[in-house]
Amino acid sequence: MKILVTGGAGFIGSNLVRLLVKDHGHEVLNVDALTYAGNRHSLADLEGNLRHRFAQADICDASALQSLFAEFSPDWVMHLAAESHVDRSIDGPGAFIQTNVVGTFTLLQAARAHFDKLGGGPARDRFRFLHVSTDEVYGSLGSDGLFTEETPYDPHSPYSASKAASDHLARAWADTYRLPVIVTNCSNNYGPYQFPEKLIPVVILKALRGEPIPVYGKGENIRDWLYVGDHAEALHTVIARGRVGETYNIGGNNERQNIDLVRLLCGLLDELRPRADGLSYTRQITFVTDRPGHDLRYAIDASKIKRDLGWEPKQDHTSGFRKTVQWYLDNESWTSAILNGSYKLQRLGTQACTS
Repeated sequence: MKILVTGGAGFIGSNLVRLLVKDHGHEVLNVDALTYAGNRHSLADLEGNLRHRFAQADICDASALQSLFAEFSPDWVMHLAAESHVDRSIDGPGAFIQTNVVGTFTLLQAARAHFDKLGGGPARDRFRFLHVSTDEVYGSLGSDGLFTEETPYDPHSPYSASKAASDHLARAWADTYRLPVIVTNCSNNYGPYQFPEKLIPVVILKALRGEPIPVYGKGENIRDWLYVGDHAEALHTVIARGRVGETYNIGGNNERQNIDLVRLLCGLLDELRPRADGLSYTRQITFVTDRPGHDLRYAIDASKIKRDLGWEPKQDHTSGFRKTVQWYLDNESWTSAILNGSYKLQRLGTQACTS
């Protein structure tokens, strides 16, 4: 298939693009604006691969999207481009409205125009638009229960509210314009190439630098953790075999309190990169003031995607975390380039898509 992926230089996007090209042999047009979290170095191993093309473009730019659709003529669109960090959404919500709401609208319009031009026949029949979203749109759970595909929306942060709006837009374009849309909502992702502001890389990097490891409140917030490689495979499964108009929740079957996760990561670091003084990294854990609107618990019921499409996560309660810690230990140059800002140069290959 010819697949247009938005946000393909980001964390989940780069892992997805690699899977699509290397494991499944698809042809990918990777569209990314290269804002702060977009990093072409995350796909350095695809430079020169003829099945991967890169276009630096903003999904809010209607004319750029029109040109890319016309040049590439995708069979599938996988929409991952989004502002995604809750703390940043609290400090600067405007960017989240622009990218997540206006950007999704603009992309849907471009996809709709492309779809309408396909007329009838096989090209129209195989076209799909996959909108990738988050479990945070559902709000917060108590001590029990799970988010299902029928859970009412109840977002509590500018980030989750903007993603909820984008979900509604995608479904509205399906109902109103018959665009063949599928929606996924996933739990917290972790794994290689995650931007250093997120919890797991923060813990690893601060531990290695001997700095305090910050934990919000008492660390009692609970998340379901999904390894990014498992998520990427789930997204491919959904767009390849999922039913148009459906929503699929994607989870890791791996609930943990934040404090327990931080202690697990410290224990893995104790084993894989011990402190010079022989003490545990857990000594660096520091509790800090909780953030506003911090949801207590997220947990995904992923039984539908397992029942209907046969997907379930491959990583267990610890294997993915071990892989992730080891990856950050083996790829310190990647994180160093982000921390010193040199990754912003983005000087890998060309930045234009040509047919």
